[in-house]
Amino acid sequence: MPVYYYIFLAVALFSIGVIGVLIRRNAIIIFMCVELMLNAANLLLVAFSKMHHQVLMKTNPTAASDAQVFVFFIMVVAAAEVSVGLAIIVMMYRNTHSVDVNFLNRLKN
Repeated sequence: MPVYYYIFLAVALFSIGVIGVLIRRNAIIIFMCVELMLNAANLLLVAFSKMHHQVLMKTNPTAASDAQVFVFFIMVVAAAEVSVGLAIIVMMYRNTHSVDVNFLNRLKN
């Protein structure tokens, strides 16, 4: 499968994530859109790693692919981010009975 299919999919996912972060006011939806953008970046890393690995295997058969290791670490950090982020959103809901980020901006004053 050509790599530009993966690039197109990753750009589409990242664009949906950016639009969701900019337009939506619900903290949970914004959080999911940020995760969508991280997954789009992971998809690009894996796609380029596979493309680079195929080219590298022709010249040096003992070479290793490092981008997939980076994706693993990004997924571990994203899992930690999800747990902390959801805990913050749950505490925000318990205190304010709303997950609207505009309501939180009014709490600063």
